Amino acid sequence: MKIKVGVFFGGKSVEHEVSVISGIQALNAFDSEKYDAIPIYITKENEMYTGETIGDIKNYKNIPELLKNSTRIFLICEQGKLNLVRYPEKKIGNSIVDHIDVAFPVVHGANVEDGSLQGFLSHYNVPLVGCDVTASAVTMDKYFMKTVLKDNDIPVLDCVTLHVKEYQADAEAAYAKVEKKIDYPVIVKPVNLGSSVGIKVAKDREGLVEALEYAYEFSQKLLIEKAIINLREINCSVLGDYESAQASECEEPIANDEILSYEDKYVAGSKGGSEGMRTAKRELPANLTPELRDKIRTLAVKTFQTLNCNGVSRIDFIIDKDTDNVYVNEINPIPGSLAFYLWEALGKPYSELLDDMVKLALKREREEKSLMTSFESNILQNANISGAKGVKK
Repeated sequence: MKIKVGVFFGGKSVEHEVSVISGIQALNAFDSEKYDAIPIYITKENEMYTGETIGDIKNYKNIPELLKNSTRIFLICEQGKLNLVRYPEKKIGNSIVDHIDVAFPVVHGANVEDGSLQGFLSHYNVPLVGCDVTASAVTMDKYFMKTVLKDNDIPVLDCVTLHVKEYQADAEAAYAKVEKKIDYPVIVKPVNLGSSVGIKVAKDREGLVEALEYAYEFSQKLLIEKAIINLREINCSVLGDYESAQASECEEPIANDEILSYEDKYVAGSKGGSEGMRTAKRELPANLTPELRDKIRTLAVKTFQTLNCNGVSRIDFIIDKDTDNVYVNEINPIPGSLAFYLWEALGKPYSELLDDMVKLALKREREEKSLMTSFESNILQNANISGAKGVKK
């Protein structure tokens, strides 16, 4: 019997469109002899739809029309299955559209990739592909990620964070906070976004003001760090879990400016329509010495396992060409196109990569089922809260 995999994509995120591309790429790559892949599109209003039309990228040119021809659903757990139920339910007859055995989020950005969707799906006791709630939240917050990595002797650049309320209360103090710790040029980033959204380099105070104002349009909390101008960017994916993980081939993305932009990643290399990260300009494999390639791949696995990731992630590195120092720049817990092209470069087909990810999800479910999740007690039989402010004494 085939495993029914629900592929979730879209969501309330500035990376919504990229997620649609990544999700449908994955949907079409599953081994149809082993899996029944079911598309579940999440709108920007967090409504869920499914149906045959949802899995065709051409239909997303007119989303209102697409939704008219699709079935809106909600999820309900019943007798060990996660049912997809028509909304609104039929007054007569069965409203169950289908069910899924495994949830496979292919989402990008805040409100979905950051643990929000993972927590929602975990609530339904369905095996979940990829990082769990904690790993998703930590990896998507660049400051928390850096703090954890630094504490584990993994090289990262020093940084400063600024909340929008802090900036609004005293802009001059905010500028001074940055300038006291980091010399110009600096790079300003939303703390919880990917796909190079909201990022600018500032070479002086005037540029810092402009970069902060721009980035606050996307996030209330920003990360500011030293901008390495004479750099190389190297990316490496990792597949596995806490117990065993392996690194992919390394790539060197090609930027048209001093930072790798959204357009560089998703638009510049495409012909006749974006195919996500697959068509970005890159050198693959990256031109690295064997020693440097080994160092980056080893660091990638260490980063992945230190952050307790699961499934496939992509770790982005910066090499300072003036010092030859290597830094972890960020980690993408659900990378664009699931970084399948980095695995194809080592001879692993996309269908095999997806199969490995599902197996990891099922493995984690077996391990979690062996843990105690309830504690038998007669506390409720003897509870008396009349006039009490609490029962803990």
